[in-house]
Amino acid sequence: MPDFPVPPPMLLGVCPQPFFDRSLPAALDAIAGLGLRALELPVHEGAPWFDAMTLATSGEVRERLRAALADRDLSLSCLSIHQDGQLLLGPHHADTDHVHAGSPADKVAYATDRLLSAAEAAAELEVDTVVGFVGCEDYTRSFPWPDPDGWERMLPTVRERLLPILDHYGDSGVRLALEPHPKQIAYDLESALELVELVGSHEALAFNLDPGNLLLAAVDPCAFVAELGARVVHVHAKDGQRVPHRAHRSGLLARGDWGRPERGFRFRIPGWGDVDWRLLVSELILSDYRGPLVIEHEDPLFGPVDGIQKAIDFLAPLLPNEERQARWW
Repeated sequence: MPDFPVPPPMLLGVCPQPFFDRSLPAALDAIAGLGLRALELPVHEGAPWFDAMTLATSGEVRERLRAALADRDLSLSCLSIHQDGQLLLGPHHADTDHVHAGSPADKVAYATDRLLSAAEAAAELEVDTVVGFVGCEDYTRSFPWPDPDGWERMLPTVRERLLPILDHYGDSGVRLALEPHPKQIAYDLESALELVELVGSHEALAFNLDPGNLLLAAVDPCAFVAELGARVVHVHAKDGQRVPHRAHRSGLLARGDWGRPERGFRFRIPGWGDVDWRLLVSELILSDYRGPLVIEHEDPLFGPVDGIQKAIDFLAPLLPNEERQARWW
């Protein structure tokens, strides 16, 4: 893979969904005004500002984006394509018709095309990472009943569909950073390690660490960083909270709206959940992580900008301000 410039130590960035109701210039003004330095740019079909196909094929659109970012001293941490990529493995029933309707074969072809376009767009923009989902045919097979071998029977198809995409990413100088999450073929540490082995430790396979998602799977995000090390190439600054006085009745995988009071688990902004951020930042430093911490605000208790500002205020003092030094004492 080609060499990209070495970024400075960790910067703060943002997933821009709280600003999707604004024009791109207005959103970038607000993001820069908060002192943030990096932007994860969603490029799924129907995304508010750009989609992968347009960015891959239009030099004029790319230059407009570059200029808008440069004017505000912002960089792209990654492109993201969660919605479209989900259809690579599924599920392929009616739940995903709103993404792309059609037969399972149609949905697989659609996801493949969209994932490849995202790699091409990233390469043209000199962005080395695409974050996203690739789905799972049947996530419930993680429980070994009624077929104890059901999960394993899905794996040859995973390899068959994913390897050509990873080859294309590698040829393009881009990494596909999958985000462990429910309904993904990699949803915890064990399944992430299994996936690395399944694709022969392909150099283009990486991971986006989302601590909140891992807490939902009862996984310690520090353990994820410690074991996967250099394959963690992008980080969502998102927290999660087990709500003790609610979890006794709904558990962690509760149904319904994320904001309903009865939930036993909530996504939170950093500092308001169960993640030990000092320990996690330390583990990232030890693994030589140099990417951004991108705030993903899915906390149902705080407003869009208020939540992001609180996350900035909590995280900023924890991040290194200079390179790690050799022992001086």
